[in-house]
Amino acid sequence: MAELGLRERKKQQTRQLILDTAARLFTERGFDGVSVAEIARAAQLSEMTVFNYFPAKEDLVFGRMEFFEERLVAAVEQRAAGESAVAAFGRAVVAGNDQLAVRADMIAKAATLIRSSPALQAREREVAERYTARLAQVLAAETGAGADDIEARAVASALMGVHHGLLEYVRNAVVAGRRGKRLTTDAVARAGRALARLESGLADYPANLGTNVASG
Repeated sequence: MAELGLRERKKQQTRQLILDTAARLFTERGFDGVSVAEIARAAQLSEMTVFNYFPAKEDLVFGRMEFFEERLVAAVEQRAAGESAVAAFGRAVVAGNDQLAVRADMIAKAATLIRSSPALQAREREVAERYTARLAQVLAAETGAGADDIEARAVASALMGVHHGLLEYVRNAVVAGRRGKRLTTDAVARAGRALARLESGLADYPANLGTNVASG
């Protein structure tokens, strides 16, 4: 067990080294101006090692975003019986804003990087679409509907719309120089209003709340 724990820590350290190195080089020269081979050399790793952790260069930018969106889907899928999908999703979205004050500079750099690269903008749209589809599948499965159920897709799009709207709001704010606790408070309040609007119409969706994963 100790050996497994050490191995896992080593993998996490290597992953973080790659992300930090890539972020530094991207900030200095832009996403399109840096190759994976250059990132590997700067991190003193082989190019194959970098690809083992991040199969595509875009993953070096969106790895954290995909991890968070995975948590959003899981929050809905694993919520307690009787809790609405909106409430579970909202808790996960708000929980992601507690570090805004300390991560503002990093968010600003990432926003500038993404907005300067058509390739990254396309990848971000791809990530958003993939997780919206994942969430729609979770909701459709709960209601017993087919994978192409329009209602499930509409609800998933609305929920993910809150997340991505909040993300864009925060990016605009930090790029404009806003920092501190006020930023976090304002972002959470805006997300809360949007979620409350959805909750007023979706509080009983999916209708069969006792059949989700968490309730067994």
